[in-house]
Amino acid sequence: MKTGVIGAGAWGTALAITVARGNNDVVLWSYDSEYKHFDNVDMPKNIRITGNIADIKSAEVWLIVTPAAFMRETLKKAKVHYDGQPIIICTKGAESSTGQFMSEILQTELPECVDFGVLSGPQFAAEVARGVPTGSTLAGTNNTIVAGMQILNKLYLEASQDIIGTELCGVGKNAVALICGYNSVAAGGENERAMIFTRAWNEVVKLGIEMGGQEHSFLGLCGIGDLFLSATSVTSRNFAGGMAIAQGKAPEGTVEGIFALNGLIERANSLNIDTPVLVDMKKKMKL
Repeated sequence: MKTGVIGAGAWGTALAITVARGNNDVVLWSYDSEYKHFDNVDMPKNIRITGNIADIKSAEVWLIVTPAAFMRETLKKAKVHYDGQPIIICTKGAESSTGQFMSEILQTELPECVDFGVLSGPQFAAEVARGVPTGSTLAGTNNTIVAGMQILNKLYLEASQDIIGTELCGVGKNAVALICGYNSVAAGGENERAMIFTRAWNEVVKLGIEMGGQEHSFLGLCGIGDLFLSATSVTSRNFAGGMAIAQGKAPEGTVEGIFALNGLIERANSLNIDTPVLVDMKKKMKL
């Protein structure tokens, strides 16, 4: 199945490689025609790199892997080339200016898209590119799940129809991983770290259920699986970003957890849901 991958950062390139290994032709769009190079990983020959976003029009399914900060801008560029393909959002996060999740931005900017979904789970890009066994939740419409199962056959996938719950897990784990990184330096001990970690995630789950998410999503790969990966490893940009903040340093690169934490608090406030731990950690980190 010909697949268009929109975004050629580390995660976009890793997904393009994975899809290509499953015997699918890939068009990988990059705004500057560059892509992420992984050590000791050869780029499959059935991937075509392009700087012309019009080249994705002929693809039978789109994977959108642009950073959350550029999701709306990218969709505005891509929409004129949209031809009814299922779209799988592979970006975790919330828009900093509006607090909207990626699926909400998609529905606003591309309302004609009726088949869409989200891919979320414990996924470090470099390991996926190397072919390390990786599992994810794929939530979406039936047509989207069928297409996703075909092109992502090198991943272990949990199928779900809980789009909002799956997406909220991705946003929430970014925020909680940031908090965990901060507390790995600032907390008084392991007991305090465990307490704040648990209470913060409980607030995420409470918000997700109130928004219509299903509790089982928070126990799956997109939930506890992704949380375990991101909130316990210095390889996680959010965990490392939280550590840097606690040490009085500027975080390196894009730290989605900062936007996620602010977005979750704003969404909770709009629904009159108390999130005292998230609010307190925001104050402590001076975000």
